[in-house]
Amino acid sequence: MFVLSDIRLELPHKICFQGFSTLVNDGSRIGIIGRNGCGKSSLLKMIHEKLGDSLSFLVPQLIYDYQNLSGGERFNKKLSEAVSKQPDVLILDEPTNHLDSHNRANLIRMLKRYHGIVLVATHDRELLRNVVNVIWYINDKKVNVFSGNYDDFLQENEKKGIALRKQLGIVKQAQKIAQQKIQKEQERQAHSKAAGIAKIRNKKWMRSVGHDKAMSAEKATGKVVKNLNKQRSVILEELNDIFIPEIIVPTFDFPCSQGHVSLAIVDGSVGYSPNQFILRNININLDKNLAILGPNASGKTTLIKAILNDPAVYRTGQWYIPSKIAYLDQHYSTLDPDMTPIETIATINKNLSHAEIRKYLNNFLFRKNEEINLPNKYLSGGEKTRLCLAQITASVPALLILDEITNNIDFETKEHIAGILKNYGGQFVIVSHDYEFLKNINIQQVYQIPEKTN
Repeated sequence: MFVLSDIRLELPHKICFQGFSTLVNDGSRIGIIGRNGCGKSSLLKMIHEKLGDSLSFLVPQLIYDYQNLSGGERFNKKLSEAVSKQPDVLILDEPTNHLDSHNRANLIRMLKRYHGIVLVATHDRELLRNVVNVIWYINDKKVNVFSGNYDDFLQENEKKGIALRKQLGIVKQAQKIAQQKIQKEQERQAHSKAAGIAKIRNKKWMRSVGHDKAMSAEKATGKVVKNLNKQRSVILEELNDIFIPEIIVPTFDFPCSQGHVSLAIVDGSVGYSPNQFILRNININLDKNLAILGPNASGKTTLIKAILNDPAVYRTGQWYIPSKIAYLDQHYSTLDPDMTPIETIATINKNLSHAEIRKYLNNFLFRKNEEINLPNKYLSGGEKTRLCLAQITASVPALLILDEITNNIDFETKEHIAGILKNYGGQFVIVSHDYEFLKNINIQQVYQIPEKTN
């Protein structure tokens, strides 16, 4: 076990959390959750640095080793390296991003029986439900700790939310009554003021008596209001601490060109040399949307590279490809790490003013000065995904190609993207292992790649 004491995370543009102290017991399976950019990945890195390589191993969400491998292959290589060292603390950042159902099931089984402590930052509900026994929820500059699994966490927060909203209703009603009393008192004071002045003039009251009566009533009602305001602030703070934060959803859309787009592959083959074809007999005729499915290492990424006319990929057959394709790369290679979000969009559309770019980025939840002027290398995985989406929608593409679009994004953004793609007027090709997401966007065509064979 190990102790964290008064941990604080301050990035160049904000404080993510502070004052975090906790005891991590042996055998803990900790799931770290929170909105994109709240500091999940940074917290994992801090813990890894604190414990050192001799005690811990961190598998990051973006793996830059093994450049020629797919996302799933890269993760499996890195995980195998981690397990071989048998660290006391295994630290995983969004580990299921690139995994197919088979590899995902294997990962969950392994994490359940892992001998040491597991810390995992994830948006994957299946992983949270089946592995985790402690939740760390990052919100409003705090890390809230809950002992129990994810479903218990949700149920407990729902109960707390119901109770707190009930209390808030009672306080609001009391505030309303108090305000009515204040209003009546003010009306009474105004009504009696003239009479009081007349009585003072007629010597029936001393001046201090009338003044003291008004001050006493005002002080009593003011004390009640102050106490109620304090109660309401406490309840609102407690509501904010539980897992029902303000829901802020993006508002962006995907533009599409008019008319039918021709994407067709006839008797295609792809590989990295004329003598090493990974896929053969590829026949695709895109109607409206297409999902490319297949297990890890089956050749999905190679097929996408071939469609994008990547010079590293060798292809044969007849390929009819649109000239203007917008591509969301699962490794975010389209982002310049040293540019800022506002510079990224400015390079794509030079006709937009600074104010117009600000408004545009706001649709992708980049709302503050410190967010739009932060170098891309400091963005979280989810923020990078949103910025890549901002890149590809800054122009009007003939075809969208989306490679693992749901990686790293929070639940609200995923639901928003699903709604867009479900009603998208253009054409797109998507690669994803998120079958629930694919079901929600009404995929009309599927190209299934079988298990890779040599």
